[in-house]
Order: sequence, then structure tokens, then C-alpha cells
Amino acid sequence: MHLKKVCLQADVYMVCLQHALSTENFEVMGLLIGDNAEGVTTISAAIILRRSDKKKDRVEISPDQLLKATNEAERLTEELHKRVRVVGWYHSHPHITVCPSHVDVGTQAMYQIMDSSFVGLIFSVFSEDKGSKEQEVSLTCFQSDDGKSKEIPLVIKPTKDISTNCLKTMTELPKILAQEEEEMAEGTRNHPDLLVSIHNNAVQTRALGHVTDIITRPLVQTFYGRYESNLTKIDYLHKQIQHLERELQNQ
Repeated sequence: MHLKKVCLQADVYMVCLQHALSTENFEVMGLLIGDNAEGVTTISAAIILRRSDKKKDRVEISPDQLLKATNEAERLTEELHKRVRVVGWYHSHPHITVCPSHVDVGTQAMYQIMDSSFVGLIFSVFSEDKGSKEQEVSLTCFQSDDGKSKEIPLVIKPTKDISTNCLKTMTELPKILAQEEEEMAEGTRNHPDLLVSIHNNAVQTRALGHVTDIITRPLVQTFYGRYESNLTKIDYLHKQIQHLERELQNQ
């Protein structure tokens, strides 16, 4: 069926954007989970993929990662009691336009061979408005059509709360980034040159410190702020209940 529109849940948007803003030197990517009905795709979850190779201008999905995402979709189908599947992918464009490259269009075309409703999202991050000098974030949703990109209407659907799956994915991001750094450092361990070994260890330590400073600490602060906000709401509701009970007693 012809894809008419894509609905992206707000909490999934937050997960993808957090991932896209985790680094401005390399592209990041992940897979999108949801369902499709009557030409409308609804995205309800995201899976962050660990990069085996960091590149500035492209990202790739390995068969193992697709299998992992498929298994996660099956798990969510049982957990949510509704059918969901892998419906698309997302990746970042740090410091460049949101427009899909010819590589992006080719990758998208490959996935549409398996699923005609498969979609791609691109987050352009760390771009600066030339007039105001403010940082901008742009998002586009596209498909491949005869070797060219075709923009698909995208709606961000408000969500009352952050879903459990999105919370889990957000908290896993620092761990995934740390694992990437560990894998990159593995090949440089125990170098015979002491100065080279010290340098490599320092680079890894700096990278892990970056993850802590840019991802982990703000995430903890955000969750703590939401926790404080929830406590305030609970206190307000308790007072409202007490007020209503007093009114009932006086009637």
C-alpha cells in the first residue's frame, strides 16, 4: 500500500534526538519499530545500534543488527499485546544538511525491496543558522523513488509519558557508547612502545569522560528533575483529595 504519512511518537523522537546529539564528529544510527495500517506508519520504539566502524559520512546496518531488531520487535509484540515490527531506520547528519545523500537513497531503496513501507529518518544536528548563529535541528522523513529521495509527511505525536521501552533505550545509550570505545581501544592495547600505550589509554579515557559529561550526567539530571516534578504532582493530588474529602463530609 502507498505510504501516506508517518506518525512519530514524541518519546521516540526524544530518544533519536538524544542519540543524534551524542556526537558531532560521526554519524549515528538506529532502527525504528512500530506498525503500519491503511498507509500510515506509527513509530512507537527505537533501537540504538552499536557502530563497529565510525565514519563521518555514512553508516551501515549489519545483518546481525537487523536480526537483533527483529527479535526485539517480537519481544515487544508479546509485551504490548499488539503486533509491531521493524518499520524504518534513522541516522544523523552532523554539520550538514538534512537532505538524503545518494548513499542514503541507495540504502533506503535496498530496504524498500523487502518492505515497500520502510521509511528513513534523518536528523540534521550541530548546524548553525547563518543569521542568528543559533544551533538548529532539522528532521526529514523519506523514501526512495526511482533513485531519488521522496519526502514523506511526518507528524510528531504527543505522548503523555515516556514509555518504559524508551526509558530503557535512553539509559542504555551511555553503555553502548562506552562499549564502542572499548572495542576501538581493544586493538591498541599492550603496545610495545610505552609512550604510544600511554597516549592510547589517554585517548580512551578522554572519550569515556566525554560520554559521562555529555550523555550520562545530563540524563541523570533530567531524570532527577522529572522525579522532583512527579513528587510535586503527587503532593498536589494528595491535597486535592483531602480537599474533596472535606467537602463531602460537610455536605
